[in-house]
Amino acid sequence: MQDVGARIANRVQLTTDGHHVYVDAVEDAFGANVDYAMLQKIYGMPTEPDTRYSPATCIGCKTAVVTGNPDPNHISTSFVERRNLSMRMGMRRFTRLTNGFGKKLENHGHMVALYFRHYNFCRVHKTLRVTPAMEAGLADHVWDLSELVSMPAAA
Repeated sequence: MQDVGARIANRVQLTTDGHHVYVDAVEDAFGANVDYAMLQKIYGMPTEPDTRYSPATCIGCKTAVVTGNPDPNHISTSFVERRNLSMRMGMRRFTRLTNGFGKKLENHGHMVALYFRHYNFCRVHKTLRVTPAMEAGLADHVWDLSELVSMPAAA
């Protein structure tokens, strides 16, 4: 959260799930310069007897304003949940119950860096019709993998 807070100069609206540790983390990173809400999903009891690998059914959501004045129409975790799904589908080490599940934190960091570099510099996005790096003016062409792996590590 400190990293996110340091990268943002303007006041933002932020939504987290109901995990209680986020309250202090958001306050430490943003102070009072944030419109912050929590969205807590309410799950129902499983309807099938064998639910070992199946998620519970979400039957509703409860929102709570934590600080500032967040717009109730934009209290959502959908964007980050979509990002998490893309990461899990693109990197098997983030998928539980597979033999690719990673346990070493340093390797996770390296894989996330490679994933996001590929996502932003090598992958053309259908809605943009270019890569995100090209859209942001950081690149003038779609990178191939040799350019990706020769890119210097971030400081």
